Amino acid sequence: MIRIAVVGDIGSGKSYVAKLFGYPVFNADVEVEKIYKKSKKCYQKLRKKLPKYIYSFPIKKKRISEAIIDNQKNLIKIVKIIHPEVRLRMNIFLEKYRKKKIVVLDIPLLIENKINKKNDILIFVEASKKQINKRLIKRHNINSKILKNFKKLQLPVEIKKKKSNYTIKNNFKSNSIKKNVKMVLEKILAND
Repeated sequence: MIRIAVVGDIGSGKSYVAKLFGYPVFNADVEVEKIYKKSKKCYQKLRKKLPKYIYSFPIKKKRISEAIIDNQKNLIKIVKIIHPEVRLRMNIFLEKYRKKKIVVLDIPLLIENKINKKNDILIFVEASKKQINKRLIKRHNINSKILKNFKKLQLPVEIKKKKSNYTIKNNFKSNSIKKNVKMVLEKILAND
């Protein structure tokens, strides 16, 4: 099984690029949403660590945001509780699709949390800061303080790019991205 891991800056279009490969995608952000809605175990742990913010189930994203805005350390507490659960779900996903030729991992803190394996093919999604900022402003639930706190957890994009096997430039024009993904996929399959 070839594991393709999509990395890049917040708002660079990683999830969109991941889907374009046409293989099963593990999207960590989607899994986190499910955990907030369905995991009573995570709710209990978060409630214990952040009782001022987390006091009702399902967990409201707004409460998580408030905790992160109030204190950077709260984000670390949340990550320590949520990430083991995300990793567990990723392992279930990998087991489910183990017979597939390729799976795609869309995990924002993949490198930072040492989730990637040596043989993973890292794809760096590169986009201009201007374009990224324009897109982030359009997102309703994005707060600049939350963004800053998340960026503190991430490796600089230059390091992610250096560690990657391929770079896909995202100019946010559908046709050119599709073409870039197709070219990279052909190279990956040719080297297999």
